[in-house]
Amino acid sequence: MNKEEILERSRKESKNQNIYEKEVIIQGNRYACIAAGVLATIFFVIQIFTGGGMNYGLYAVVFSMPMAEFWIKYIRMHIKHELLVAICYTVMVLIFSAVHIYGLVSASQIL
Repeated sequence: MNKEEILERSRKESKNQNIYEKEVIIQGNRYACIAAGVLATIFFVIQIFTGGGMNYGLYAVVFSMPMAEFWIKYIRMHIKHELLVAICYTVMVLIFSAVHIYGLVSASQIL
């Protein structure tokens, strides 16, 4: 097998995607999750201080991003640590969602 055949096989396996580009996308996703968490915290604190109550739905949305990431990592790589972290994030998303929905329903004037 010569150099050209090896390069061609590598291109087919990576589906013409640049490894550097993949790393940049991964890093961008990480920073996006951090930015979403910071922004949700700012909104959460402002809402509390302005008398708007606590919006746990913000954190349900923020925690759903890493939750999905860890589930995908576990499904594709079958690493037990990824499963444990995915379950923890899932529990947090469920708790925040339940608290948020309960707050909406209990404050509703329709029901």
